Amino acid sequence: MNEKSSSPTFWNDRVVVVTGGNGFLGRNVVEAFRQAGAKVVAPRRSEADLTQPGVALDLFKTHKPSHVVHLAARVGGIGYNQVAPAPLYLDNLMMGTNTIEAARTAGVEKTILLGTVCSYPKFTPVPFREESIWDGYPEETNAPYGIAKKALLVHAQVNAKQYGQRFAFLIPTNLYGPGDKFHPDVSHVIPALIKKCVEAKEQKLDKISVWGTGSASRDYLYVKDAARAILLAGELHDSSEPLNLGNNREITIRETAETIARIVGFTGELVWDSTRPDGQPRRRVDASRAERELGWHATMNFEDGLRQTVEWFITNRQEALVLPA
Repeated sequence: MNEKSSSPTFWNDRVVVVTGGNGFLGRNVVEAFRQAGAKVVAPRRSEADLTQPGVALDLFKTHKPSHVVHLAARVGGIGYNQVAPAPLYLDNLMMGTNTIEAARTAGVEKTILLGTVCSYPKFTPVPFREESIWDGYPEETNAPYGIAKKALLVHAQVNAKQYGQRFAFLIPTNLYGPGDKFHPDVSHVIPALIKKCVEAKEQKLDKISVWGTGSASRDYLYVKDAARAILLAGELHDSSEPLNLGNNREITIRETAETIARIVGFTGELVWDSTRPDGQPRRRVDASRAERELGWHATMNFEDGLRQTVEWFITNRQEALVLPA
């Protein structure tokens, strides 16, 4: 199966509810579905707080979607993970649970769920394969979020078995791209480093401090590549077994920081603060199952994607630094 086997008219006039559709990934997913011909409903949290019982069911009964894409999540970087583990666990669990059950009750044709690479065990063999997700406990700072998402995988699997409910469950690796969250309370590694380097260059600093040792590695996925996979999965994939989404390239945090500094034009020293956590030691996923099932693969070159992200931040700094509600 390849991308050409998807129908150009499949999404025409279908109603798709995208939860979290105003977030970083969500905006790109909404755009992808609209360009494919779907009628997209993307309520804000103020309009539909999915942590509350009954809200998701009311939403689905009102709009009668054929598909639901569940992206709504409470997320943050290592710092946020350390200070807010309880809402990271409970809010993500409740939003997902309520969405899955409401979709079942409302007769939604298919529900597309987004897991997280944070669900994998701390010392998973690299590259991460989907069957390894149950082989151990996640890295400690990621565990509350990762376990909540893993619970939704179980929920999907048991509902598929008992009720015949249809799902696609996708596990993207670290996303980046224009429109990312740059507020220091919630930013991940790439936006955090871009902000530091841009501001250091402007302030003519001769050095900046970077968390960790720089030895940890990540597999970065451009946000529009992820959105394209979600669109394809909604049409072509019909299984509660997870699919990894990644770029098949392992890049250290040190290399990431040095590349960003070069793109930004910051020539000062990067000082590594080893008293701060590295997070998961290594991270790269095996995305071959998604390639087989969807004919999908990531297409954005990492450095080109970084350049676009840096340019977006510089041009849209006020928007980029807003703390998400």
